[in-house]
Amino acid sequence: MNELFGTLPDGTPVHRWTLERAGVRVRVLSYGGIVQSLEAPDRDGNTAGVVLGFADLDGYLRHPEPYFGALVGRYANRIAGGRFALDGRTYTLARNNGPNSLHGGERGFDKRVWDVEPVGDGGHGVRLSLVSPDGEEGYPGRVEISVTYTLEERGALRIDYEAVTDAPTVLNPTNHSYFNLGGSGHAGGHELRVAASRITPVDAGLIPAGEPEDVTGTRFDFRRARKVGSGYDHNFCLDKGVTTAAEEVAELYDPASGRALTVATTEPGLQVYTADQLGEPFAPGDGIALETQHFPDSPNRPDFPGTVLRPGEVFRSRTVYGFSAR
Repeated sequence: MNELFGTLPDGTPVHRWTLERAGVRVRVLSYGGIVQSLEAPDRDGNTAGVVLGFADLDGYLRHPEPYFGALVGRYANRIAGGRFALDGRTYTLARNNGPNSLHGGERGFDKRVWDVEPVGDGGHGVRLSLVSPDGEEGYPGRVEISVTYTLEERGALRIDYEAVTDAPTVLNPTNHSYFNLGGSGHAGGHELRVAASRITPVDAGLIPAGEPEDVTGTRFDFRRARKVGSGYDHNFCLDKGVTTAAEEVAELYDPASGRALTVATTEPGLQVYTADQLGEPFAPGDGIALETQHFPDSPNRPDFPGTVLRPGEVFRSRTVYGFSAR
């Protein structure tokens, strides 16, 4: 089902698509590919919204910086100095995060209106697509990208990314949903488990500094589930690395409601962000972002898993967010 959600200042209509299956309901916007709402039952069967978002389009236009529920790219996370070199040429990007480039620049995927079409039987999926022209936000190559949201049989939300380019470029898209499995209030009491023995330490600008570090004996060790707390905006180097099939790498659990969220992905990294900078109408720590990704600043770090996409190649990535209650 789709409906008109609002109209942009230039008159462009924004539509909302609703997917529902196994007690889970997801609403997706054509603007930014935003997951506007996601409802799931608790241990008593009571349904509540478990991602942060706004009831109307104006909310997203007035508060773009948190990237609530959006598809971000071309490059999720940060690129140091807003530049990178590829095949002997240096490319300069929009610097929208101090001296660095963040989440694709000033007008990344999160601020584009995507084409949307239903896919599959039973109304359980939608495919969003757009063309990012050569030079957009400083990135080389004309990129054609599609992102498919599918509600699986047991209510898991599967996100499939596919892209091609006509010139060498870098690509690292993700979804930027903030989860609060309690439905409201502070999310710092959630328990988190992440299958990562290392993180990428960062400097004051949240750019990776030095080599990945062992989490043993540090506050970054979530290999056994424990309370999240606050103070995290870090990339966890997943032990599995890059995989062709999505493998489970994390679980978030809310003891109060009994809701649990599992994360499976083909990606090598997971950015854990406890949203300590959120402002009105939300409060710091109201949600936790679990962004599946390649590592920050990878175009400038040949020692990190590569993010270069070349003509003739097809970029593919999958992330699955599974919901249950206990």
